[in-house]
Amino acid sequence: MNPFRPATLVAVVALAMAAQAAVGAPSPAVTHTGLDKSGMDPAVRPQDDLFLAMNGGWLASTGIPADKTAWGAVYEMRQLSDQRVKGIVEELAAKPQAAGSVSAKIGDFYSSYMDTAAIDAAGIRPLAPFKAQVSAVKNKKDLVLLMGRWAGVMDMPLGLGVGPDAKEPGVYSAGADQGGLGLDDRDYYLKADERFAKARAAYATYLHAILALDGDRNAVMDARSVMALETKIATAQWSKEANRDPVKTYNPMTPAELAAHAPSVDWKAWLAAGELPDAPFVSISQPSYAWALAKLVKDEPLDVWKAYLRVRLLDANARILPAAFRDASYQFHDVAITGVNQDQPRWQRGVASVNAALGEAVGQVYVARYFPPAYKARMVELVDNLLKAYSQSIDNLTWMSPATKVEAHAKLAKYGVKIGYPDVWRDYGALEVKAGDPVGNRARAAQFLYQRRAVRNGKPVDRTEWSMTPQTVNAYYAPDRNEVVFPAAILQPPLFDMQADDAVNYGAIGAIIGHEISHGFDDQGSQYDGDGRLRNWWTADDRKAFDAITSRLDAQYSAYEPLPGTHLNGKLTLGENIADLSGLQISYKAWKLSLGGKPAPVIDGVTGEQRFYYGFAQEWRSKTRDARALQLIVIDPHSPASFRADGAAINSDGFHEAFGTKPGDRMWKAPEDRLRLW
Repeated sequence: MNPFRPATLVAVVALAMAAQAAVGAPSPAVTHTGLDKSGMDPAVRPQDDLFLAMNGGWLASTGIPADKTAWGAVYEMRQLSDQRVKGIVEELAAKPQAAGSVSAKIGDFYSSYMDTAAIDAAGIRPLAPFKAQVSAVKNKKDLVLLMGRWAGVMDMPLGLGVGPDAKEPGVYSAGADQGGLGLDDRDYYLKADERFAKARAAYATYLHAILALDGDRNAVMDARSVMALETKIATAQWSKEANRDPVKTYNPMTPAELAAHAPSVDWKAWLAAGELPDAPFVSISQPSYAWALAKLVKDEPLDVWKAYLRVRLLDANARILPAAFRDASYQFHDVAITGVNQDQPRWQRGVASVNAALGEAVGQVYVARYFPPAYKARMVELVDNLLKAYSQSIDNLTWMSPATKVEAHAKLAKYGVKIGYPDVWRDYGALEVKAGDPVGNRARAAQFLYQRRAVRNGKPVDRTEWSMTPQTVNAYYAPDRNEVVFPAAILQPPLFDMQADDAVNYGAIGAIIGHEISHGFDDQGSQYDGDGRLRNWWTADDRKAFDAITSRLDAQYSAYEPLPGTHLNGKLTLGENIADLSGLQISYKAWKLSLGGKPAPVIDGVTGEQRFYYGFAQEWRSKTRDARALQLIVIDPHSPASFRADGAAINSDGFHEAFGTKPGDRMWKAPEDRLRLW
């Protein structure tokens, strides 16, 4: 049953039907290889650097757009998706829509965001109801209540959420996680590196600017106090590597147990303020941090905490406040932290805002217009082949015992696969959107998304739900649901091309499919079973053998130095590196299976095996600004693009066979030293 009310989708359905009628399924005939040879560098041998051989020409001739932090194949796909969504929302905004319809909500939300003249004229008045909540805080009890009220809808030091329970994945339960930092990670506050020091200075300037713009007469002192408080919060927080441990971050506690650990906080009242009054327990992801935070709540002056809350409110809304706020946000978040030298177009930020608030409603039109049924059918075939190859690989593992192989097969057999778009679309009937109220719209959208989760606490999990919109250029594996998900927008060239050579498709989208499947068997995902339950299904010896291989992968990536003096964190990126490595190797096996024992044709002097690896390298075609690269090294569990391409290929037997590598080649790695997991 479609959960949308029929009356609310008249315009959206009309758009969708017209779009579907206009789009025919592309011919499955192969018309080109799918490789952009103009971007290759003939001076670089793939035996020395696969990434540069495939992308060196493009790197030399292509600049990063002034308003972007990075550019490349995936970024171009995201730009295209944003432009398509822009067309959809502007079409809806330009026509009268039935009052209260989802079409009207999309149009009003976007138009309100885009009307900067009205935003400038309104000043900071739209924030008055939220500032009044801060002003009403008279004591620490009030503070805890407001932090609970904002915990699910704003970035607070301890956030609240509801999702599948790690030990009972068929039921929703509540969880709390660290957060609340204006800089991206604790490292920005604690490391002495000059680049982090510059980021701290930029943040201090930003804090003063937004507080002063808000009329704070003590902006200088309040900015310093907030910076000092956030530094204390950062000091107590867990590292990103520590947060990757699903066992250590699962700590269900009753309100009474929470009170026993930190009696200075009324935890029951905090949960009630966060719309979880009857929660029997909440899992505290970082217990030591939660207790340290409780002490900070008790010990730090109330005025400092109130200044902090005002900062979080101003920062969250800066892009929908007057020009001076927008510029301050741009100068800090974009120029100082990511290195851009031109602001992103307003329409693109508006698209992101609409996607966050009403993404599936927009996605319905996107799918009808840009995702023909043939695409989904082809993806089903590819995924089936990858799963078959994975099953065969498990059988052939030499480091895993028969008992654990049985469990691995059982998990693989239970994989859920979602392709393109949800079978059940989200109902936005309860979301109120007002024309000309961007601040209120943002707050109500955040509250709507949080409430729809909060009311599910303790209820059965809805397995039809998606965590990404169809227009998102990305994919994911959900360990608590044991499913892989591929939104429609990622299924387009150069990652997926219905008319391209199979070798390139398997090297590109096939490796992504394999990557997501492999997350169920990486160092984190392998701790969940086929039902999505956090359960150890390994023998001790098998886990030891697995850890021995992954420790070598950690060492390989920790040796990479993407910026002078800054190495990758092999432990932070381990899960993604495992998925890259295994995904590539499994996809290669799946491509070989698809040939049915026949040799792949040689096209333009390039063998099928070589095209497979060129296709893999081409999908990582990108370049990134140094400031953004530093940010990603700190916060991102993915390795930089060039290391993802070369780091996986260098361990793959098929790569060495395809290009005939030998000792002395920079990509050479002796067979006995190559890392093979799945």
